[in-house]
Amino acid sequence: MILGGVLFDLDGTLLDTAADMGAAANHVIQSLGLATLSNEVLQCTTSDGSYALLRAGIPQSLLEHHGIEALRQQMLAFYRLHLCHHTRPYAGISELIHWLNHRELAWGIVTNKPAMLTLPLLAELPLFERCGITVSADTLAFKKPHPAPLLFAAEQLSLAPGQCVYIGDHKRDIEAGRAAGMTTIAATWGYVSAGEDPNDWGADYTMACVSDLFHWLKEALPSKR
Repeated sequence: MILGGVLFDLDGTLLDTAADMGAAANHVIQSLGLATLSNEVLQCTTSDGSYALLRAGIPQSLLEHHGIEALRQQMLAFYRLHLCHHTRPYAGISELIHWLNHRELAWGIVTNKPAMLTLPLLAELPLFERCGITVSADTLAFKKPHPAPLLFAAEQLSLAPGQCVYIGDHKRDIEAGRAAGMTTIAATWGYVSAGEDPNDWGADYTMACVSDLFHWLKEALPSKR
């Protein structure tokens, strides 16, 4: 089946959000008198989300004392106020999105970021104004690695799952894409978690840079006639 559309993960695939998410986590961590997370830790933890960032910098005893959910709410409150101070598309993403739009090819975003963060963030970035569908962590009852968000996105784009490619930087992205019956691409330019080898995820393709993805899509997707 000829590919007809592209679905992307958000953090670590389209956008480098580590600095802003890290600042929010470090705001909470520093308030407890602890050393902030390094850039190296942020790069291999951000894709695992807010809980993982807090666990990376706060001892279990303090997490239990203060309550990790309460600390997470503090982190998210800070993050909501600083969503896009340092966040930028990865190199080559702007050109790729403009090409998809020019070719009138369907594309969308499927993320495990909650809608209260996803939608305001995308609203600050005009690059994404023609995104065909955005599925957040709480759009449905299930989130990745469950295939439901990807199947829903394909349906909203009027595409069969087999017509879609899904690109993400986490093992759960590949698991979700495979379960949905989509072509999968592991984006290793993103936030690959510590100890993870993307070659073990079972993706159809593994790509180290956006330019490789761009070249592949030009070959795989139909051109505008």
